[in-house]
Amino acid sequence: MRNPKEKSDRRHRAHQRLRQRVIGTPVRPRLSVYKSVKFVYAQVIDDLSGRTLAQANSQEAALRGKLDKVSPATRAAARLVGEAVAERAMAAGVTKVVFDRGGYIYHGKVKEIAEGARAKGLQF
Repeated sequence: MRNPKEKSDRRHRAHQRLRQRVIGTPVRPRLSVYKSVKFVYAQVIDDLSGRTLAQANSQEAALRGKLDKVSPATRAAARLVGEAVAERAMAAGVTKVVFDRGGYIYHGKVKEIAEGARAKGLQF
């Protein structure tokens, strides 16, 4: 069995605790954040119907074109992902969301995604 003090296990437990309180509804869907070593991902989810309303990630060709030669796992890429997911959510008719930081601390890339989404008009 894995050592429960490993960083990923702690994050998974923190995310499970967070998900007990944060639920996406049609009125206020959940803005979920995930970050891998190479990329960052964000999606707006209606948990009651089980649908993803909007999504963006730093792996997309449209966002990579704006990054030029910057790594897709930087804070600049995270801000662009936040802005893109906010634009797509607004196009789908979503203006208010509940922020699900995915068990990560609200710092760095997670904070940049949130600030990018707020800058484009999403309300948390």
